[in-house]
Amino acid sequence: MELDQRLVDAAIAQLDARWPDADQAVAAAVYLDNGEILTSVSLDNLNAAATLCAETGALCQAYTMDRRVTASVCVSRQGRNGPIDVLAPCGICQERLALWGPDVQVAVADGSGWSFRTLAEINPFYWGTRFAAEDGAWPGVAEHR
Repeated sequence: MELDQRLVDAAIAQLDARWPDADQAVAAAVYLDNGEILTSVSLDNLNAAATLCAETGALCQAYTMDRRVTASVCVSRQGRNGPIDVLAPCGICQERLALWGPDVQVAVADGSGWSFRTLAEINPFYWGTRFAAEDGAWPGVAEHR
């Protein structure tokens, strides 16, 4: 499935359900290859080293289900009634998403709100291509295992 407003809305609904009164909140949603949407939130912890990105839960669930992730979005809100911002995936989440290849779509903020790019577009010099079976290609699931 291609990244669309429905996926963004699912992330916002998860954010509102889990963090209705938070001063700062983050949530994510991913599309699976069968059109199913998985959502998750960041794992907050007193020890900052133990926290996880909002996408992590949904990505782990997709992997557990042996489903391919086709698109991902992360949203954030500052202040209880603040505007919703779309966040591009951090470097660690780009690595997590790389498991499903360079064509995974991710939401990014732009001047008009948000749009999507593929992982290959936001990371054109991906280091993992060095370890792919085919020279210059992104490593597939087999290389990640």
